[in-house]
Amino acid sequence: MRAARWIAVALLAAASPLAAAGPEACKGTLYLTLDTGNMAAADAIAQTLQRHDVRATFFLANERTARGDYALDEAWSAYWAARAGEGHAFGSHTWRHGSFLRDVAGGVAYRPQFPATGVETLDANGVCAELNRVDQAFRAASGRGLDPLWRAPGGRTTPRALAAAKSCGYEHVGWAAAGFLGDELPSERYPNRALVDAAVSKLRDGDILMMHLGIWSRRDPYAPMLDELLTRLKARGFCFATLRARAG
Repeated sequence: MRAARWIAVALLAAASPLAAAGPEACKGTLYLTLDTGNMAAADAIAQTLQRHDVRATFFLANERTARGDYALDEAWSAYWAARAGEGHAFGSHTWRHGSFLRDVAGGVAYRPQFPATGVETLDANGVCAELNRVDQAFRAASGRGLDPLWRAPGGRTTPRALAAAKSCGYEHVGWAAAGFLGDELPSERYPNRALVDAAVSKLRDGDILMMHLGIWSRRDPYAPMLDELLTRLKARGFCFATLRARAG
């Protein structure tokens, strides 16, 4: 079923303005990905993407937000439906935004964050349930399911977690070293200007970029820099596409 979905969404991507521009219009293609985080910058980031006509890939978890609810609560349905209507791609970031610690007898040691309930063992069905519950919530919000993609929080996986996710149709996606935009690093040591300059100078064709829709710990939020980042990367000749389009 997910393989059939790839074909359908690839056809949709081929009809998008980004695909219509064709590779001859670009010196390279980058793939911007956005993990939920605390959602404080969600609206501002959506507006920036609209201004630049950039499609991104969102990885969703039911994380606690800056307004006191959770990212996949019904109150966020309009937000996700709007992003789906704009042609972005979407993957699972696990329902409870948990850490896959290690493979153990019977499955994978997993530590949920929302809620923080301690370490538990997930078998293959449990891993799939963590991924598929996001799909169910997103489908209820937007009328469409996730793309067959997932990203473990922090990018940390185990062989059994990867195999279990693959068994229920999800391929794991990380990010390029240069694509780690640094929005979760301490702003005192990693100022926004330095982070943007580093990304613009180091990113190369095919790189996957990663940032969040809001971060609790960073004093000087990075999200307002997205406009400048996209402007400068476009000036270098880069185009942007979703991971769905790449797979297609």
